[in-house]
This record gives sequence, C-alpha cells and structure tokens, in this order.
Amino acid sequence: MAKKGQQFQRYSNEVKQKAVLAYVNGSKSYKVVAEEMGIRHCTQLKVWVKKWKNGQPFDERGGVSNPLKGRPRTNFKTVEEERDYLKAQVEYLKKQYPNLVKEEMTSPVRPNMKSLKD
Repeated sequence: MAKKGQQFQRYSNEVKQKAVLAYVNGSKSYKVVAEEMGIRHCTQLKVWVKKWKNGQPFDERGGVSNPLKGRPRTNFKTVEEERDYLKAQVEYLKKQYPNLVKEEMTSPVRPNMKSLKD
C-alpha cells in the first residue's frame, strides 16, 4: 500500500517498450530483465508485458474513475439552504427507520442518596 508522501518511480514509454521486447524476444526471466533495466520490481514488467500482449497502451490506468459517473453533487447557494436540505434528509431517515431514533428520556428528578438513607 502506498504511504503518504511516497514518490513513485516513473518510466518512459521507451524504457517500457525496451523492457517488454527484451523479455519477449529473449530467454530471460522477468526478474533478470527487470534487474538489467533498473526496474524496481519484476511484477511491474509483468503488467507491461500483459498490456503489450493485449494491445493496450502502457499509460492506461484501470482504477481511474469517470468524473461524470455516480450521483450528481448538490450545489447550494447559501449555507442556510444546505442546512435545510440536510435537516430534511434527517427527518426523512427518522421516518424510514423509527427504531434507530433514540427518544429523549424525560426522567423524573433523581432523589438524593442522603434522602434515601433517612
């Protein structure tokens, strides 16, 4: 997992292409080719070879999401408008799930411990 502030090694398309062709055309393992080309880990080379065999570009990322996908964000003109919107949401959820709402307990005044001993 990436750590906060971590800098990733970037490789140019030429380096990627050379590494893939060295693996495909040669009889060396992923690990040997990665060490020779100065690639940090051999699994990165495996990913590039897989993309090359599938005809995909090297710089294509699978995890990048479409910003137009998902529910649209609500923009409010004022803070009060946003507050009212959120209050309405809370009220709706209270009606949908009444068993989750904790009622305010209005208990009688507790007697003093001294008065119980008397």
